[in-house]
Amino acid sequence: MTSPPVSHGGMSVDPTTLVGSGSGIGRQLASTVVAIVLGLLVGAVLILVSSALSEEGLRPTLPIEAYASLLSGSLGDARGWANTMNSATPLILAGLSVAFGFRAGLFNIGAQGQFFLGAFGGAIFGGVAGIPFPLHIVVAVFGGFLFGGLWGFIPGLLKAWRGAHEVVTTIMLNSIAALGLNWLAATYFRDPGATFPRTPDALPSALLPTILEGTRMHAGILVALAAAVAVWFVLFKTTLGFEIRTVGSNPDAARYAGIRPALITVLTMSIAGGLAGTAGAIEILGITKNYPAEYNTTYGFDAIAVALLGRAHPFGVVGAALLFGVLRAGAGAMQRETGIPIDIISVVQGAIILFVAAEVVIRRLLPRIRRAGRGPTRAPSAA
Repeated sequence: MTSPPVSHGGMSVDPTTLVGSGSGIGRQLASTVVAIVLGLLVGAVLILVSSALSEEGLRPTLPIEAYASLLSGSLGDARGWANTMNSATPLILAGLSVAFGFRAGLFNIGAQGQFFLGAFGGAIFGGVAGIPFPLHIVVAVFGGFLFGGLWGFIPGLLKAWRGAHEVVTTIMLNSIAALGLNWLAATYFRDPGATFPRTPDALPSALLPTILEGTRMHAGILVALAAAVAVWFVLFKTTLGFEIRTVGSNPDAARYAGIRPALITVLTMSIAGGLAGTAGAIEILGITKNYPAEYNTTYGFDAIAVALLGRAHPFGVVGAALLFGVLRAGAGAMQRETGIPIDIISVVQGAIILFVAAEVVIRRLLPRIRRAGRGPTRAPSAA
């Protein structure tokens, strides 16, 4: 059976417009910094408005106090640093998953479901007895990569074989993963001695060691940084990376050059799923130690924002994830010390992404506006 040609059409989603390969690195970095500053300013305005509506009245210095408390809570001591790194670790890995898909012109909305599959795989492989430390960690993390990669393989195959758009299939697979794994954790894989439905705890030989004494900062951050370097090397220093980026830029030209877009699509989605699955396994082996039924996290969805802010570049993803880690880790201290709800952090994150997207839209529309302003060109009149 002949597979249909892989196309990015059918929906008005073109991830390659978000990569920003057409402008210099300095310009991309500057526009990203501007977006972050504007997002923080939006948060500051909302804080001022909320204070003006409160019984205490307007407090002009409240935004400064709030952001100072946020930085103090996330970077002020060893515990804050640990919380920041632990929050950033799954965001780096899941963000790499989404960014990897972007490079091939694929919008991987399924990082959430792939994260769940990887978390479940990490819990299952982490509970296998008889594997010594540290080999058990490698086995459990690879189990998460394998489970997540399988969940990414499915939409990749459907895209390459039947032309099904990955946005639709991955959204549906997210729900299937969440509900299906909740059922498995509450039935066949339930720990009979637990007070609530969950899988058994991963064995001590599979748990990630702490790397900062007196805190819960685990070695997962080292895995995430190594993964970022590996993804960068694959994308920009290997033939496979060139083929992925070529397919993302122009599938027809890639096909003419002898590259098989269908194969690249399946492979890209599988690797992307594996990266998100690794994020899930790291979270289980470093933080929760088991997979609870009704597992509730948004790392897979937040990874989309991380990849967008990082302009789909592996090192940009690391920076964006660290920023979001700071915001997450310091939100509690901000709320305790200033009374500002932690929900303001979600608003700031959303505003930052909005300004990033606005810059992309403006960059694409500006040439058209200029052409329209000049009007139609006239042929020179004959003498």
